[in-house]
Amino acid sequence: MKKVYLGVDIGSVSINLVAIDYNNEIVFKEYSRSNGQPLISTKKALLNLKDKLKDDYEIGGVGTTGSGRQLIGIMLGADVVKNEITAHATATMNYVKDARTIFEIGGQDSKMIFLKDGFITDFAMNTVCAAGTGSFLDHQAERLGVPIEEFGEHAKKAEKNVRIAGRCTVFAESDMISKQQFGFSKEDIINGLCEALVRNYLSNLGRGKKLEPPYVFQGGVAANNGIKDAFERELGEKVFVPENFHVMGALGVAILAKEFIHETKRKTNFRGFETAHIDFVPTTFECSGCSNVCEVIKVEVNGQVVAMWGDKCGKWSNSF
Repeated sequence: MKKVYLGVDIGSVSINLVAIDYNNEIVFKEYSRSNGQPLISTKKALLNLKDKLKDDYEIGGVGTTGSGRQLIGIMLGADVVKNEITAHATATMNYVKDARTIFEIGGQDSKMIFLKDGFITDFAMNTVCAAGTGSFLDHQAERLGVPIEEFGEHAKKAEKNVRIAGRCTVFAESDMISKQQFGFSKEDIINGLCEALVRNYLSNLGRGKKLEPPYVFQGGVAANNGIKDAFERELGEKVFVPENFHVMGALGVAILAKEFIHETKRKTNFRGFETAHIDFVPTTFECSGCSNVCEVIKVEVNGQVVAMWGDKCGKWSNSF
């Protein structure tokens, strides 16, 4: 029976699941909105994977990444749990070997990763400013009555340069409304919004750093051609969007899981597809053991504690 290696990237907006073979070829991939329910979304994706693999494959290793990587890692029995920087860089170095700078924009955060000779040399993250993320674009697309999938095509039809204030979501939205009242078209405003997001992204994450091509743009927002075009105008260079731009995090952590299993020669910790039918119940409490007053997250299955971890110190382990 052939083995596949599973990578799961669970973020604030989407869940990305990828299964690869020994040669890093994708056997299965799924990108879907989590709708605020990452556990349920993961279970659905897992059942879809089971149906796809049938009895032809078995899971040889599992890796998780993203903001929900700890909980999903416990749920699945992950062999490796890695941060998004490592996961995205791993995928890019395997599929775009000459890449030097990665632009990654997700639903609630964004990253810039610098590579050289197969190593991460530097990175920057934005987790506090919504003006440089996909959720802001989603909100504006809904307000303008334009499907987010068509945002890029609308931007390409712009006839006038409209500068939108991009340093803050509140100012950006106010500026867009003002430009609408002055009679500018949706296409002009959408293009201006794309340029504002790119300016904000490069200013926040690229400040004081040397950006070098080849540039790779990945993450869910890379589906928006308007953002890609804005990057190219701002940088004066081509920006490459990989075929699997939307699942690069999951792809990277699947590769890391495969490498870990083969290097250590261990058997995978994968709990099995029956995990999709198990209820994982998270609760929290405050630890009074010291002045940190950590919030401790406890995960139970059928009344039994399977994991606990705190947010400020190492007293609580992350697995049982």
